[in-house]
Order: sequence, then structure tokens, then C-alpha cells
Amino acid sequence: MNKVTVIGGGVLGSQIALVCAYHGLDTWIWLRSPASIDRAKPKLKKAFEEIMADIERADGDPARLPAGLQEPDITTKKAKEKARRALESVHLELNLEKALAGADIVIESMSEDPKAKAEMYAAMAPLLTKDQILVTNSSTLLPSMFADMTGCPERYLALHFANHIWRNNLTEVMAQPKTDPEVFDEVMTFARSISMDPVAVRKERSGYLLNSMLVPFLFSAMDLLVTGTGDVKDIDKAWVKGAGAPYGPFRMLDTIGLETARNIAHNFAAIPEEMAPFHYRDIERMLTEKIDRKEKFCD
Repeated sequence: MNKVTVIGGGVLGSQIALVCAYHGLDTWIWLRSPASIDRAKPKLKKAFEEIMADIERADGDPARLPAGLQEPDITTKKAKEKARRALESVHLELNLEKALAGADIVIESMSEDPKAKAEMYAAMAPLLTKDQILVTNSSTLLPSMFADMTGCPERYLALHFANHIWRNNLTEVMAQPKTDPEVFDEVMTFARSISMDPVAVRKERSGYLLNSMLVPFLFSAMDLLVTGTGDVKDIDKAWVKGAGAPYGPFRMLDTIGLETARNIAHNFAAIPEEMAPFHYRDIERMLTEKIDRKEKFCD
């Protein structure tokens, strides 16, 4: 594959694009508006700065470079050069037709909003060719929900990345019932080509393998907060000290993005309260207030 187009320039979309460019792919990000470009640029810069800091921590030893930056004969000097070129080379594009033209793989990395995703797939459907592969990085929404909207259900599946993808180079590849098995194999190969370590999710499931464990964990932490059981500092401290983790759930939420968490909460808010495992409506309200005030939990 030579060209990759990422739909959406959020935290993960920016990281995916930067790592693809690092590995030599012609990388484009489609964004909805000039304001979206303004929001994407600092996310790309932040990912770049974090990558450079990780390279510095390798202290000249290529074996200590993060797994997602590894390549044959890589050195820390080469890694720095590749990261700088990657940041400079990512194309930010408003024209959808131009962004999609010639892409071997298109990675949809929008927020967890079913309506917005459906509208995006409808816009892309007439522009995609029979040779292009379309994948979604959705964290909780099943690809079968959208397969028929894409116009290419046999070439559509899920490719899910973990946050800080150059460090946590896990990708989860999940087909939906209409996915061509050969396309599934191509996506597994693509993931390996950008130094990811793919796992096959053998049954379509919201949350794949990772988020089936992670989302309940994060919502359990937010539930403790909205019910007044603990505050942010103590909940994070309990996890860090008790589990030996590098950081707690609220710092993780800040990194993942509160918009993503709010969209997940909104999707679950319709569950009757007596049946819901968490106070989803209260959590959605809390996240909305923080987003409106441009606040994070820890920063």
C-alpha cells in the first residue's frame, strides 16, 4: 500500500496518520472545516513531540525504541529524521474527493457518533473505487451497523488502534459478516507494515478485545466520581498504587478524549436506570459540562 487517508483528525486519527507517514506512506487526513484543521494541527504536534521524547529516552539504543517505530536497520538518528519528515509530510485536506483519490486504504477515525458516521459513509460511498479498502477505528460501534451504507461491504471492516499507537502497537482487526476474507488478510498485512501487532477478533463484538475490558473500567471510575464515592485524585491514586499502573483512569480519559467518552455514555444513556450498570446519564452530563468549559480531569 502506498497512500492512506484518515477520516478525522482527533487524538487517534492524528496518531494513526503520523505513524503511517513515519513508515513512508503518502498520508492524508480529511477534515470537515478550517476550524477542524486548526484543532488537528496541535494534536499532530503533540503526538510528534511525544514520539521524539520516546526516541530520546532510547538513549541511542535502537532496541529501546517503541515497538511501533521499529524497522529493519533503524537507528535513533534515523527515527528522529523519519518522525520530522512524517510531521512535515501529512496532508490536511478539506476536499473529500481529493483526499480519497488513489488511497489504498481509508481509515475512518471519527468520534463515536452513529449519525455522523452514517453521514460520512454516505458521502464517501460514491467516491470509493472497487479496489479501495475502508476500515473503521470505532471503539464501540459494530461495523455491521454501517456495512451497507459504505457501498463496499465486502471491503469494509474494523481496524482498531490503542492510544499512543507507537508505544502500544496493538491493533484489533474485526470483520463483519460481509467482509471478504482476503480483504481481512490484507488489513492484517497492512497493520504489520506500519509496525503494529494485529490480533484477530474472531466474533463481531462491540469493544473488540481491549475495550470490552477498558470501557467498563473507565465508566466504573466515572461512576465512583458522579456518585460522590471518591474524587479524581483519590480514584486515580487507588488504581496507580493498588494495581501498579503508570497512571489512573482519569488521566487515561484525558488522553483518550472526553468527547469520545461522552459519546459512549450518550449511546448507553437510553438504558433504563434500574438495568444500567452505571449512572450513564449523570456521567454524560458531567462530561458535557467539562467539555463546555474546556476542562480536563487532571490538567
